[in-house]
Amino acid sequence: MWLDRSIDAERALRLTNRNMIVFDLLLGSAAIVAPSATLAVLGHEPPSPDAEHLFRRCGPIWLTFAAAHAVADRRGNPQDWWALAWLRGTELGTDALWSRSPAFSRPGARMGMWLAGAANLAMTLGFGWLAQRERGGRRWRALLGRG
Repeated sequence: MWLDRSIDAERALRLTNRNMIVFDLLLGSAAIVAPSATLAVLGHEPPSPDAEHLFRRCGPIWLTFAAAHAVADRRGNPQDWWALAWLRGTELGTDALWSRSPAFSRPGARMGMWLAGAANLAMTLGFGWLAQRERGGRRWRALLGRG
């Protein structure tokens, strides 16, 4: 069974990164195509027309996040992981701030937004660690003539 296998931090971060490609791709696409339905899934009351369009405006932002995760997955350069750490860092407080909206009425919706902020903190730290690890590994491989 897959739970029997141990997983190290690097592998866990790389799997998280791949999951975030899919998550941000789905969230960004859904925000553009069906903003009201997506907001409902997040626990938001039916939005006003301007709130719906403001949320729709976030779709391309999340698609950019998906692209950044895909670049880091494919290239794996230290600067890609640093960029991803910075990008996730920009989201540290945004969901907690948004959770203060009175339109979040479903039980657990506000907590979910706070947990999203915690996940962004974990990814920021983890992807920064990967950047440092990759940078150090490349330096040693170059010194040994294997880079």
